[in-house]
Amino acid sequence: MKKELLVALAWGAGAVVLALAARVAHTHGHIDHETMLRVVAMNGLMIAYYGNRAPKRIAPSACARRLSRVAGWSLVLSGLVYAGLWAFAPIPLAMTAGTGAVAAGVIVTLVYGLSLWARADA
Repeated sequence: MKKELLVALAWGAGAVVLALAARVAHTHGHIDHETMLRVVAMNGLMIAYYGNRAPKRIAPSACARRLSRVAGWSLVLSGLVYAGLWAFAPIPLAMTAGTGAVAAGVIVTLVYGLSLWARADA
């Protein structure tokens, strides 16, 4: 558990350092404002990475394994859509549709988890 936490913190720190490096490069005139904003696409790749890891974790029950698989798929797909939009779409569209894609992935996971919970209680 401790190793997983350290890896997650390292990925988070890497995302922050990348964003700060893009800001510094923009300030010094090496990249333009739009390129600096597109660095945000790396967050989508991080979401996809953790979505890919979710089903590989040991789950205590069949219900938890099902939820883990759905969460993995929804987060991988929404993370890739987010990264793709930020990499190639116009910035206003990337902001709106990218955020919507990630929100949809989280909502799918929550709704499926709640439906499994309701079926388990019945």
